[in-house]
Amino acid sequence: MERMYLESLDGATPAGSYAKTIMELQAAGRPVPQIMFLFAFKPDQTEHLARYTHAVMRGPSPLSPGFRELIAAYTSRLNHCPF
Repeated sequence: MERMYLESLDGATPAGSYAKTIMELQAAGRPVPQIMFLFAFKPDQTEHLARYTHAVMRGPSPLSPGFRELIAAYTSRLNHCPF
C-alpha cells in the first residue's frame, strides 16, 4: 500500500491514544493502517469518527462483533484495501 503523505505531519511523533499502537507496529516491522496516523495526529478532529466506528462495530446489534469484523474484512478485500 502506498503511504499517504500529509506534509504537516512529516517527521512528527505520533501522539494521542493511537501513538503507542503505531510505535509498536512500526517497531515490529508491521504495516500501520494509514487512518491511524490521522487519528494519532488529529485526535480532536477524529474523536467523533472513533466513537461512531466503535458504536457500529461493538454496539448493540443482532450481529456479533466478530461477524461485523468479518463483513468489514470482506468489504475491505473487495475494495483492495488491507484490513
